[in-house]
Amino acid sequence: MTFQRMADRRPVDTLVERDDGVVFAMRGAGGGADLPHDLVHAVVETALPLADGVWGCVADGVVWGSMRHVSGRRPPHSAERSDRLKRERVEAVQHAEHLAHVVGRLARDEEVLPGEIAGSGVPAERIEAAVTAVRDATRRWAALPVGEEWVIEWTTSRGGGRRRR
Repeated sequence: MTFQRMADRRPVDTLVERDDGVVFAMRGAGGGADLPHDLVHAVVETALPLADGVWGCVADGVVWGSMRHVSGRRPPHSAERSDRLKRERVEAVQHAEHLAHVVGRLARDEEVLPGEIAGSGVPAERIEAAVTAVRDATRRWAALPVGEEWVIEWTTSRGGGRRRR
């Protein structure tokens, strides 16, 4: 995933290259000195770790509506696979959205209700680690010169194995 630091708050295009060589541009909110929403997801999903969050789904073949094909040959039946994975993982993605939202608010020292954390099913110490990771990422992003890129390559565990994204 390649995130480019923009000068203002216009939508951020993130370049996503999957392991199969297919490249997409993913348009998301954020920009300027604010951490882009999709980068918040990458940080939170890595810190917790969430294999079936937004980025785990992308790695497995999901194509969200905000994604535009840039290059590479898509595997046969990729649209059907994407649709199936979206249906199968809807709850996991909603959980990842909730966690990214809660952790992002905590990282900005905004109010979060106790039930939002307790209801997440994630131990408090893991939430705190994710908050620290988002705060660190926010500082790093704000210090990144306009036009520069932040490239993230990461792994997550699924079923005991390791998978590169």
